[in-house]
Amino acid sequence: MILIKNAQIVNSIDNKLEKADILIVDDKIEKIGKNIEENPDKMIIIDTSGKYVMPSFTDIHCHLREPGFEYKEDIKSGSRAALAGGFTTICCMPNTNPPVDNRAMIAYIKYRAKEVSPIEVLPVGAITKGLSGEELAEIGFIKEEGAIAISDDGKCVMNANIMRNALLYSKDFSIPVISHCEDTNLSEGGQINLGYVSTITGLRGIPREAESIIVARDILLAKETKAHLHITHVSTKESVRLIKMAKEWGVNVTADTCPHYISLTEEEVLGFNTNAKVNPPLRTQEDIEALIEGLKEGVIDCISTDHAPHHKDEKNVEFNLAASGTIGFETAFSVLFTYLVEKNGFDIGKIVELLNYNPRKIIGLSPNIIKEGEKANLVIVDLKKKWEVKEENIVSKSKNSVFLGKLLTSYVETVIYNGKILKKDGVLSC
Repeated sequence: MILIKNAQIVNSIDNKLEKADILIVDDKIEKIGKNIEENPDKMIIIDTSGKYVMPSFTDIHCHLREPGFEYKEDIKSGSRAALAGGFTTICCMPNTNPPVDNRAMIAYIKYRAKEVSPIEVLPVGAITKGLSGEELAEIGFIKEEGAIAISDDGKCVMNANIMRNALLYSKDFSIPVISHCEDTNLSEGGQINLGYVSTITGLRGIPREAESIIVARDILLAKETKAHLHITHVSTKESVRLIKMAKEWGVNVTADTCPHYISLTEEEVLGFNTNAKVNPPLRTQEDIEALIEGLKEGVIDCISTDHAPHHKDEKNVEFNLAASGTIGFETAFSVLFTYLVEKNGFDIGKIVELLNYNPRKIIGLSPNIIKEGEKANLVIVDLKKKWEVKEENIVSKSKNSVFLGKLLTSYVETVIYNGKILKKDGVLSC
C-alpha cells in the first residue's frame, strides 16, 4: 500500500481537487480523502506538502530506434527516459530498420516492450511499405495486431493519391493517420528555417511553405474522406491558421506541437549548434506566439515530444552533415511549465490536458485520472524547483537535447505506474 499525504490534485483545467490524501492498494486508487489513517508498518508514506499530484503523461510521437538503431536508443532505455519525464504511455514511430510496416513488426515491438519496458509502449505502424511513399502497407493487419495509428513520420507521403487512399483505409479501420507535413521538393537540402539566421550563417534554408502546403493538402483530403487526420509537430503560424480553418469546416483533424517549438527560435542555431537542428526547423518568435495562441484556443490539441535520440558522433559534425532531432522526454513537462505557465499564464490544469487527456483521446484511450477505483498512474511534481539541463543527468542513451544548459522551473520527482513506484525523489527504481 502507498499513502500519499497532503496531495494538491490536478486532473484537468475544469476538475481540480483540494488537498487530500490518496490511498493506493495494489494497482488502483482505493480512497481519496482527508486525514486517511497512517500505518507505517503496512504503507509506504509519501508526504507531498507544497507539491502537486497529477495523472501521468502520454506521448503520441516519439522514436525509440529499435530495431536497427540501438546505438542511439532502444525500447528499454527510451522507456526509462520517458518515465523520468513522467510519461507512462508512449507511442513509438515506425522509422526503424526494418520499418514497422507489417503485423510481424508490430508484434515484435509489443513483445519487446512487454519484456523490457517498465511502462506502456504502443507501436505506430507505417502508412507505406518501407516508408517509401509508393505502396500502402497492410493497414488492416497492422491495426489488428495492435498499432494505435499509422504514420510515415520522418518522411512525407508526397503522392497525394497514396495519401488519399491511406485516409480512406484508415477510416474503414478506425485508425488515425499521423501526418509528417513536409514538401520535400521545397525542403530538399535545407538545414534550418529560411530567414535571417539562414542568411547570416550561410546555411541553406527550409521555407515555411514546405510545411503549410502539405498541411493544406492533407486537410483537404481529410475533408473529402472524412478520416481522422492528425498533423504532428506543427511549427508555423500558417499551419495553425489552416488547422483552425479546418476545424471550423468540421474536418476531423487534430494536431500537436512540441516543447521546443513553443519555446525556442531559429537563433538557437547561431554558433552552429547541431542540437538545435531539428525537423521541422525551429522558427521565429512570431511562430512561437501563434503556436501558444493555438494551444490556448484548442486549435492545437496536445503536446508530443518527438523524442529523437542520436549518437554524439551524429551531432558532433559539420552542421550540414548532422542528424536532425532533439531528445525530449525528460524536459517536456518542465519546458511547458516554464514557457506556458510561468511566462504565458497558462493554468497548470491545461498542461495536464495537453499531456494526458487530449493525446489519449486522439488515439482512442480513456484518460488517466486520479479518482477512486481508477488505476494508480500519477506523478508528483515540485513546481518551484529550478534545475539546469546537464548531460550527466540525462537518462536517455543519447544526450542531444536542445535544452542543454537551459534553466527550467518544475521537476517530476516521483512517478507511480499501476500502483508501483518507478521513480521516487528523482531516482529511478527500474
